[in-house]
Amino acid sequence: MLQTENITLFLIILPIVSFLYSSVGHGGASGYLALMALFSFAPETMKPTALLLNLFVAGISFYYYFKAGFFNKKLFLAFAITSIPFAFFGGTIEIDASIYKKILAVLLVFAILKMLNVFGKESDNIKEVKLWQGLFFGSIIGFFSGLIGIGGGIILSPVILLFHWGKMKEAAAVSALFIWVNSASGLVGQLYSGVTLQKESFLLVAIALIGGILGGYFGSKKINNMQLRYILAFVLIIACGKLFFT
Repeated sequence: MLQTENITLFLIILPIVSFLYSSVGHGGASGYLALMALFSFAPETMKPTALLLNLFVAGISFYYYFKAGFFNKKLFLAFAITSIPFAFFGGTIEIDASIYKKILAVLLVFAILKMLNVFGKESDNIKEVKLWQGLFFGSIIGFFSGLIGIGGGIILSPVILLFHWGKMKEAAAVSALFIWVNSASGLVGQLYSGVTLQKESFLLVAIALIGGILGGYFGSKKINNMQLRYILAFVLIIACGKLFFT
């Protein structure tokens, strides 16, 4: 896996991606997948590697947001009840590489919009999520989390803000744990179906953790570095184009 051309550049960008995603309560799988697509990683290594990275980075991010008092257990459970089994189910399914790339490209649009703060407006009129709403969104997001190799937070967080089910920091805290449980479930599903993790993946974890720890700490405080987010959004747009047209 690390024999990929321009791997040094990949390893430099990786912790920057984990920093930015962790700062908004995400594990960063969509960003990792985008990077791996840009650097021509094999599709069969992309999903498990991204989910493994998610486990560590989202875990760190959740720790800081939970410690800061932003976690809403009831809001989390509303989505996680169905997302966990559906993430496992999605993880057991192997899809054609060309279809995989197209679905990933569509999901990257959510990541781009998130990095550009399109979903960043909070509402003072917070509503309580209904059980059927949580179960519905949880099952759909969970399935695609396992199928594509993302944690689903990049979709859940905008949904929470759009429907006024929580404030930004609260959405980040809930999304961080949501990502963790879905990534674990999806990865177990992939391992169950015969997918194997390459040993180099753990080196990528160590590098991503550097950015994840810093991003989780500063993100749970007050950081809002839009310049870096614009750069990452630009990288994601390039990756999105490559996935659509290759």
